[in-house]
Amino acid sequence: AFTKEQILELYLNEIFFGLKSYGVAAAALNYWGKSLNELNLSDIAYLAALPKAPNNYHPFRRTDRALTRRNWVIDRMLKEGFIDAETAEIAKAEDLKATPSEEVILARAEYFAEEVRRELADLYGEPALYEGGLSVRTTLDPKLQDIADRALRKGLVDYDRRHGWRGAMGKIELNGEVPWSEALLALDRPAGIDEWLMAVVLEVEDTAAKIGLETEKLGSIPYSEVRWARETLDDQKVGERPQKVGDVLAVGDVILVETVTADSEGAEYSEGTFGLRQIPDVDGAIIALDPHTGRVFAMSGGFSYARSEFNRAIQAQRQPGSSFKPFVYLAGLDSGFTPATLILDAPFVIDQGAGQGKWKPANYTKKFYGPTPMRVGIEKSRNLMTVRLAQAIGMEKVSQYARQMGIMEDMPAVLAMALGAGETSLVKLTTAYAILVNGGKKITPTLIDRVQNRNGATVFRHDSRECVSCKAEAWEEQEVPLLPDVRRQVADPASAYQVVGMLEGVVKRGTGRRIAELGRPLAGKTGTTNNNVDTWFMGFSPDLAVGVFIGFDKPRTLGPKDTGSNVAAPVFKTFMREALEGEPEIPFRIPPGIRLVRVNAETGQLAQAGDQRVYLEAFKPGNVPSGEQVLIDGGYNPTTGNVSGDQGTSGLY
Repeated sequence: AFTKEQILELYLNEIFFGLKSYGVAAAALNYWGKSLNELNLSDIAYLAALPKAPNNYHPFRRTDRALTRRNWVIDRMLKEGFIDAETAEIAKAEDLKATPSEEVILARAEYFAEEVRRELADLYGEPALYEGGLSVRTTLDPKLQDIADRALRKGLVDYDRRHGWRGAMGKIELNGEVPWSEALLALDRPAGIDEWLMAVVLEVEDTAAKIGLETEKLGSIPYSEVRWARETLDDQKVGERPQKVGDVLAVGDVILVETVTADSEGAEYSEGTFGLRQIPDVDGAIIALDPHTGRVFAMSGGFSYARSEFNRAIQAQRQPGSSFKPFVYLAGLDSGFTPATLILDAPFVIDQGAGQGKWKPANYTKKFYGPTPMRVGIEKSRNLMTVRLAQAIGMEKVSQYARQMGIMEDMPAVLAMALGAGETSLVKLTTAYAILVNGGKKITPTLIDRVQNRNGATVFRHDSRECVSCKAEAWEEQEVPLLPDVRRQVADPASAYQVVGMLEGVVKRGTGRRIAELGRPLAGKTGTTNNNVDTWFMGFSPDLAVGVFIGFDKPRTLGPKDTGSNVAAPVFKTFMREALEGEPEIPFRIPPGIRLVRVNAETGQLAQAGDQRVYLEAFKPGNVPSGEQVLIDGGYNPTTGNVSGDQGTSGLY
């Protein structure tokens, strides 16, 4: 049915050429930033060499092989009479010069793109998705996506390095029968290692190891780049620090390495120095969205899409731990309490019934602090205060707030849920935090702005508002059109702002204080579940909400000292540092009716002359403290000593 030329045309416009290029025209753009008709003979010959095995002739990782293969193509062109000898020599003398144009580099967002594909398939079906000629405009911000990818990968690698070395990927027998380069290139390249390189250890000394790289070049690994590689023990513990390179590496080990230019103290390395790397066995996710519209700017669902397509930002259902607590406090504020309300921080016990034993929640510090202002309870993530507040307002109300904020649809009304024992996804929890900072307005997260059919007609819009006054045929000095705000109010704006203020305190004085180093208006909350299985950091600036989750796919402890504060929070910090660079410092927006009052941090009362620890607290009209403070004590009556509660026996023991 087709001529050979037509078949070749179809083939060249479909096949993979490396660098995420499908089709020869895309390859020309991605390798050199040129159109196909702008390529010279050297470029064309290199593209002709790629179909056999694009990764084997990678322009940066395997430059020597790429040049050899390109020159073989040029020699064949000469032999077949397509070019003369002089033209062939000029073309063979050229470097590859593969320098992708910044204008045509596509955003790397595999998890994002796959979720868009899923949503389109659900909306229009598979045939329309692949054959309907749809034009889709997404919400992706390539700059933020790149920052998110790098921040998450760095966080996962940093955690993994703290928990030791799991050993070489394999072994090559260096007996001289097969050159090390051929033996190394015969191995499958692990998915998801990106710019890391495969290498084989050729020689080992106490202070360094000589390695051969998949680029067929040589390099070295100094002792300073293997000091982290302690032996991995059970429960994420590690052994003693290695004293020499030989404690970690042996001749013939197949490993992963990355080019390094300086050590941890800034001392420069010589050229050809590499650091030892390993693919983390922990994983996680990060998502960033607009808190006012729900538009998702960036989403990374794991360390590498090539290794695992499971999207931990959307598909993983995990316990939020303490990152759920702000919504208990939101319910409390809507019930008439204030950030200065005193809550008793003391032992708490519930008899769960015959054969079930007693439930005894405890603070992370295993200490008790007595009557404490509500604000401190969220800043220091006090479990006992949260449980008492939940008991005072009733878990039915907490469950209602979890539902209306979109966190969990049917959360059981039991006190353990107040400490984040339920399950939710990162995208749902990040959206709930976004609702806090936008003043309590319901938003729906979206990755798609608009879809047009093959004829250009819009068949889907995320923003469904109509702008009647936008339809004027001509400008006649009329007022600037105002779009209606149709977002449903799901939380009192004043209560939402009070929670934002307390979460800002988490960053300034509490479990998220490492974020304060950025020196910007930021708020957030750590989350850590029992045995440090799931770790979270949920936070926001006035116009950007970001959520981070890190944990093992098959839940197990991250380690005895690994919490949301030192596992997830650094990823948030890395992301926000770059994402907000150059952006104006906008303070959190204060809704009408809020009064900011100076309060004593220890008593929750109005600050007096001479008070040492004082901060500004947000109060609703009529709620400014004066005199006696409300004390939430979980049903304990200090006069009679009786204990009462709505879920079994509870109170002070």
